[in-house]
Amino acid sequence: IWQGYRAEMDNPAMLILLPPVLRNRKDVLFGNMPEIYDFHNKIFLHSLENCLGAPERVGCCFLDRREDFQMYEKYCQNKPRSESLWRQCSESSFFQECQRKLEHKLGLDSYLLKPVQRLTKYQLLLKELLKYSTSCDGVQELQEALVAMLDLLKSVNDSMHQISITGYDGDLSELGKVLMQGSFSVWTGHRKGPTKMKDLARFKPMQRHLFLYEKALVFCKKREEHGDGYDKTSSYSFKHFLKMNAVGITENVKGDHRKFEIWYSGREEVYVVQAQTVDLKMAWLNEIRKILF
Repeated sequence: IWQGYRAEMDNPAMLILLPPVLRNRKDVLFGNMPEIYDFHNKIFLHSLENCLGAPERVGCCFLDRREDFQMYEKYCQNKPRSESLWRQCSESSFFQECQRKLEHKLGLDSYLLKPVQRLTKYQLLLKELLKYSTSCDGVQELQEALVAMLDLLKSVNDSMHQISITGYDGDLSELGKVLMQGSFSVWTGHRKGPTKMKDLARFKPMQRHLFLYEKALVFCKKREEHGDGYDKTSSYSFKHFLKMNAVGITENVKGDHRKFEIWYSGREEVYVVQAQTVDLKMAWLNEIRKILF
């Protein structure tokens, strides 16, 4: 892919076939695929090959390189831009000629999906290894490696949602890392207003998509965009945010175990939040507690 497509975009003989929209946009179409290729080719593959006689050391390969795997997050964040560019020029004779020379049955888009698929495959392979490693050396490291890969998957998933937030006037990266995201029913009340908390139950809740950052809790409204297949995307219209250093929580709300309360500026504003399950509520409360305390 690197030599048969990416390098061909700089080949003077192929320039005549290259659509204008593609000129100087290699980094949009391919993202940081060269960085991922280099990492595997020069570093990670050799680490794994050193485990051929001792597969129990595989867990350490992942743990030693845990930070390097963040490059997949960068690749996935660029994927929507890459797909948009691909759709504009997928029929071009440039790509057809590259595919013909490589004798590939599949188009370039199938290969651009490979890093995303690889990321989801690692945790499956680690689970499979664990299945046969119940009482041997290295099982602890394998378990930790699996957790690390599942965490990475969650982190990538969360950041993919984050890049679809629209209408936020500022830089979201200044709010820190996305720790959690999900959809909730939300009731709001204000201490100054006439609404008493017990009256909230009568009102219809708002459906909100919440993003928990290290420094803020962001409320958005989810909008389904039109499109079909993988073109169908959601976007999240920014509504408001609460700074975490002024947030308090009440863990239980009468009448429903799935509800909890978020209050702001000494109960100036109160939000009753209902998760879809009790487990989900507890997961969010745990993350919020870590920030607060």
